[in-house]
Amino acid sequence: MTAIEAVTFDYWNTLVFEERGHLRGRRMEAWAGILEDAGFAIERQQLDAVFDASWERYQAAWTANEQFSAVQGAEDAMERLGFDLPAVVRDTLLEAFGRAGDDAELHLTENIEDCLHTLKDAGVRLGIICDVGFTGSSVLREHLIRRGLLPLFDHWSFSDEVGAYKPSPVIFAHALEGLGGPDPERVAHVGDLRRTDVAGALGMGMTAVRYTGVFDDDSADIPEGDHVVADHAELPAVLGFA
Repeated sequence: MTAIEAVTFDYWNTLVFEERGHLRGRRMEAWAGILEDAGFAIERQQLDAVFDASWERYQAAWTANEQFSAVQGAEDAMERLGFDLPAVVRDTLLEAFGRAGDDAELHLTENIEDCLHTLKDAGVRLGIICDVGFTGSSVLREHLIRRGLLPLFDHWSFSDEVGAYKPSPVIFAHALEGLGGPDPERVAHVGDLRRTDVAGALGMGMTAVRYTGVFDDDSADIPEGDHVVADHAELPAVLGFA
């Protein structure tokens, strides 16, 4: 096995995860309160449908590798409400949508801290390659700062800053350049999704590691990773760092 010099990690469901629907629930509760205070009555079922449609639009853009930000998601949702909203209400909804992740309850994946320290102590350069949804990169980094993990990373590539989603080679190339330009054959990427993480890494000639500790992607029509691990405690040994 070629010696690994650098390892990049996906963010969601690889470094960090949320309880299912947590962030969406925070956005919906915030919007329901804002609309009610402004005199706009809306049923939970209607708001649910509005958020569903906005998320589906994001997913379509994500798959097509077309940037779709939280601001666009909020504006799309506001249009779907069907209300003639005053500017002040729109601004309040927009802010609540974008800031829902600020103090959200996000959890580190099991054994990720020990894994990162083990790799770092072995002299491995560490990076993040993250497809951003409706929670911006600045907020995502803040969560890692509060956990004391961000300083372990030498570089990060977030789609809302790079302008491309995985599996585009653009965001992987951005990560490699930021890590000092190592030979892709000496770099491993760890993530949970076959379409974005595995396919993107393999397309760059990197070692692809699929992590199944939070979500096990069973998309059989998409290539499998070079390695599959269910626990980050396994990763250093898998990559040759016993």
